[in-house]
Amino acid sequence: MDEQKLPLTSHLQELRKRLVLSFIAVGAGFIICYVFSQQLFDILSQPLLDMMPSGGSIIFTSVAEAFFTYMKVAFIAGLILASPFVLYQVWAFVAPGLYRHERSYVIPFVAAGSFFFALGILFAYFVAIPVGFKFLLGYATDFIKPMPSMKEYLSFSIKFLLAFGLVFEFPVILVLLARVGIIDAKTLARHRKYAILLIFVFAAVITPPDVVSQVLLALPLMGLYELSILLAKIFGKKKKASPINSE
Repeated sequence: MDEQKLPLTSHLQELRKRLVLSFIAVGAGFIICYVFSQQLFDILSQPLLDMMPSGGSIIFTSVAEAFFTYMKVAFIAGLILASPFVLYQVWAFVAPGLYRHERSYVIPFVAAGSFFFALGILFAYFVAIPVGFKFLLGYATDFIKPMPSMKEYLSFSIKFLLAFGLVFEFPVILVLLARVGIIDAKTLARHRKYAILLIFVFAAVITPPDVVSQVLLALPLMGLYELSILLAKIFGKKKKASPINSE
């Protein structure tokens, strides 16, 4: 009984160790980012300020709103800052249960995932968000002035950034599925027309109700899908040739 319980106890101790280290890293990232929380929020709000009429500004409608908004900005930025270390802790926890050949491509996939996530956030920040805000602020008139609050803007922009960041993980997920043999490049190519339809439906749901924003999201997704087909063909699991029985 002791021999059977020992592995479980060891796993729990290892899990606790990895969680504690991850929480410490996130906490350290939060402290560092809180020092620059005002500057980080200024950077985050710049696309909105660029689209607002002259003299426009972001307001806060409750006494503690600015404080809690800066806290949230610092926490999200700290989480992003500590994410490579946290991902390493996840990998260190599961690595002992992987085969040797599986361990060899965990780090490349983590690196690729981080790259495409950052690429999606940058695309949203520099392209999608300005276009979306330009459309939404177009409803302002001489009698209706845009006065967004800090809390509402943070909630909207973070959802937008995270949505694009996660969507840009598309090639990594498909290539990973191809690598383990669940799908292949031929299957992806054969279902291209259904994928394009789903991409435009998804873009219509996640973006503001204007054609330009929808196309801005749909076109990169279509490009990422084609990239996924190419990468799946290169890195996908190779099928073993069936043996030929000689008579």
